[in-house]
Amino acid sequence: MMMDIFSSFDPGISNINSNLFWIPMILIPFILNLTLWILPTRTFWFFYSPINLIFLQLFRTSSIHLKGLSSLVSPLFLFIMFINFMGLVPYMFNASSHLLFTLSLALPLWLSLIISAILHSPSSFTASLLPSGAPTWLNPFLVLIETISISVRPLTLAFRLAANMSAGHIVLSLIGLYATTALFTNPSSFILLMFIQTGYFMFEVAICSIQAYIFCLLISMYADDHPL
Repeated sequence: MMMDIFSSFDPGISNINSNLFWIPMILIPFILNLTLWILPTRTFWFFYSPINLIFLQLFRTSSIHLKGLSSLVSPLFLFIMFINFMGLVPYMFNASSHLLFTLSLALPLWLSLIISAILHSPSSFTASLLPSGAPTWLNPFLVLIETISISVRPLTLAFRLAANMSAGHIVLSLIGLYATTALFTNPSSFILLMFIQTGYFMFEVAICSIQAYIFCLLISMYADDHPL
């Protein structure tokens, strides 16, 4: 029984949650390796369209010059999108609304880019902390501000995804609670709330895809700071 609107974020609400959570882990390698045993079909291109979308974005940034990054970001996009969609299933554990989950994705990716940039060209990475043409007396402050800006990137990535997913599910839960109450008290309001919830559910489906794309988009944009 759901005690409040935040109980939907409880990972222990049902045993089915821990089992269904592994579905993306199985589906994503299967989708990425479809070309090994089937010929391209309409179904094939349907599943590959998100991969092509994220590859086009990677080609617009410097991340395409970093070997292996495109092969990592593409399945990550599918993984986050699947996790977001699974969070819309009733009584399903919504992993992407938890900061621990989103931070475990954002922090290693950000840290790997930072370590790679330092090892590849320490001088270029250090020079990128200071904008060109700045007054001499502002240089210490600008370096400090740029360092803080780069350091908080994994937090902003994690908070953005978790906050957007949490807000959407809380609104769906609120509409559902009011609709359940209206079913026994005011049937006309119940019909209106059901239309509202259906429309918002479709909106939330779009948000799940957009947030996965934004997460990977920012990762690819952060790669522009990597010295080539």
